[in-house]
Amino acid sequence: MCGINGIILKQQADNNTVKSVLANMNQLIFHRGPDEDGFFTHSDANHSFGMAMRRLSIIDLSSGKQPIYNQDKSIVIVFNGEIYNFKTLKAQLIKDGITEFDTKSDTEVILKLYEQKGVEAFKLLDGMFGFTIYDKNINKLFIARDFFGEKPLYYYSDDKQMLWASELKSIVNNLDIHPEISKEGLNLYFKLNYIPAPFSIYKDIYKLEANHFITYDFNTHNFEIQPIQTLSTKEKQDISLEEATSKVHELVIGSIKSRSISDVPLGTFLSGGVDSSIISLGLSQITDKPIDTFSIGFDKASFDETDKSQVVAKLINSNHHEFIVTENDLKQHIDEVLLNFDEPFADSSSLPTYIVANKTRTHVKVALTGDGGDEVFGGYNKYYMGNLNQRYTSLVPKFLHKTARPVISKLLSTKDDNRGKRFKLKKLINAIDYNGNQYWEIISLGYGEQSNQLLKSEYTLNHVFEHYKNHINIPKPKSLTDYREIDRHMSLEGDMLVKVDRTSMLNSLECRAPFLNKTIWDYTNTLPEKYLLNGWNKKFILKEAFKNEFPKDFLDKSKKGFNIPVGDWLREGLKKELLSYIDKDFLKSQNIFNIDYITDLIHNHLNGKEDNSYKAWTFYAFQKWYCKTYNVNG
Repeated sequence: MCGINGIILKQQADNNTVKSVLANMNQLIFHRGPDEDGFFTHSDANHSFGMAMRRLSIIDLSSGKQPIYNQDKSIVIVFNGEIYNFKTLKAQLIKDGITEFDTKSDTEVILKLYEQKGVEAFKLLDGMFGFTIYDKNINKLFIARDFFGEKPLYYYSDDKQMLWASELKSIVNNLDIHPEISKEGLNLYFKLNYIPAPFSIYKDIYKLEANHFITYDFNTHNFEIQPIQTLSTKEKQDISLEEATSKVHELVIGSIKSRSISDVPLGTFLSGGVDSSIISLGLSQITDKPIDTFSIGFDKASFDETDKSQVVAKLINSNHHEFIVTENDLKQHIDEVLLNFDEPFADSSSLPTYIVANKTRTHVKVALTGDGGDEVFGGYNKYYMGNLNQRYTSLVPKFLHKTARPVISKLLSTKDDNRGKRFKLKKLINAIDYNGNQYWEIISLGYGEQSNQLLKSEYTLNHVFEHYKNHINIPKPKSLTDYREIDRHMSLEGDMLVKVDRTSMLNSLECRAPFLNKTIWDYTNTLPEKYLLNGWNKKFILKEAFKNEFPKDFLDKSKKGFNIPVGDWLREGLKKELLSYIDKDFLKSQNIFNIDYITDLIHNHLNGKEDNSYKAWTFYAFQKWYCKTYNVNG
């Protein structure tokens, strides 16, 4: 596990110049790999380039140093991530007569596999990764990203150079001028609270989409982007619940086993929810000694759920580490956490995620998580909200809905922004769409339709999702399978995995997610949708597969998640800073926001007229990023 960087100069330059740039890029992501670094540089008549990495040593501690070369040094790789099936792939390579290995690392297996199969090798990899391969034989460079997008990859290209990196800071800090704000990125952020690939907050800097790779041709200085695997619609199986349940159990335990290979201490995040409890149970069953489990609790009883994690820890007899944190513990890390994302990011659960990663790193170097369980097995409320739209529009005539909507919406109005039942019902009613576009509104957790009021006209993109649908190819989602596929592209890649990667790597902790296994994803896509979402019962088949291994009804208990009182913080300790961000002179100089709209929204929140917690936090996170990035004070 580490971070990678790279640069191509479209003219000949001294190797020391290239290495100097790489060294700077590496230093900016030192936290991702504090154990060691590595460099490769090369110059030719019409270009110079280099690639580098910072390493967090997890597998093959003694001989896994990168870059790694093939036998004649014509092919070289730098790699960030873990390949969980590398031992199986290596055994097949040996069977095929490829027996010369200099290391015991998964990195060398990728290289040997590429040498044997070319880019077709990429689709055989089960893991999380971002890597760069230079092949001198064909004068091409390949940059690839894993299926779910667990590992980040950004890139920038102009007529003089191309840069790529695991984190935005490595690119931005090596450009001559600071890039402009991307209109697409800005609008997506205020709609969603995050920015999914391929966009970033910057114009001309992009995220390589998950399950894609770049081919750069040094002969022409052109590059193209292609999918690693072309996805096809999966036929639904006619399969009994009993058989499907047994298979899910087998696949999950198998994935946990593959993701527990490590040469350093390993544990699990255990929140007490369905996903983390199953992962912790599974790991305890495949090891011969008690595992380490980690959870955080809150000093406020309304936020604390440590009782659930304690039940599981006792059940599996783990060495349980429980850390109780206060609001002050969270607040003191706001700058450190939010600014490390390098672009606006408003998921407030990143703060407790950082805390649990920070505490966990003092004990282990690798942690298994329950991330991806909701997307893979259908665990979100928004999934049955999407299904309810289908039923509603088939029963209620459009003209009747149009008449009733304002009345119902008003009845559901509340000053409370805690996103409880009234909020969800109002969101469902407002998201109803007779043209099949309801899911795009359901997933808008930021300003939704109001983003058009928030931003000045020159920054407003009226149909921002139209720009995005081309990348997903599901213009009118109709089924649970469609909703989950959109989330794989958007909220999983752009929010959940970003949050875990940046907060864990800031602490030099590797996180692995057994549910994010393409075999499991493909299998659940073949199951009848009622096996995933059975009425109101979410993640039905996952709970069926493991219910007998937990106390009765334990997996059916609701979980709060990391609910952070950001609205109260903004009214109290962060009030002065928030007010500085709506200073009229400052807003005029920014020329991004409609001043009257945003100042009214913030003042109404601060005065208790309305609870605009999430909108105000989204604005706050953006302004904090803006002021740091452009070196101004609000």
